[in-house]
Amino acid sequence: QVQLVESGGGLVQPGGSLTLSCAASGRSIGTYTMGWFRQAPGKEREFVAAISYDGDTTHYADSVKGRFTITRDNAKKTVYLHANSLQPDDTAVYLCAADSDWPPSYYYAWQYDFWGQGTQVTVSS
Repeated sequence: QVQLVESGGGLVQPGGSLTLSCAASGRSIGTYTMGWFRQAPGKEREFVAAISYDGDTTHYADSVKGRFTITRDNAKKTVYLHANSLQPDDTAVYLCAADSDWPPSYYYAWQYDFWGQGTQVTVSS
């Protein structure tokens, strides 16, 4: 079992930045693909970014490409989402997820085995 806890969300003005963290406990995540998803009120959960177990491969949704960066520190069992140039459309609950399968698929929420509770990001002036 893996437990995931997100932090770092908050209220930010348009154009601002946040760094979200996802701290894992329980089993090591060193062999897991890690992903970030988000869900806005009344909308489906959508893929944001994912990173391979070794950090060598990353994938991004078109809507965040060039603005968001996903990184991981396996020694600290933590995954990060660096979000820049935030816009009101980025407002959502951001959730961290872990996928133990191989090969990974990265994009699909149903592939992920473990989920955190989420952290709220609100972009507003």
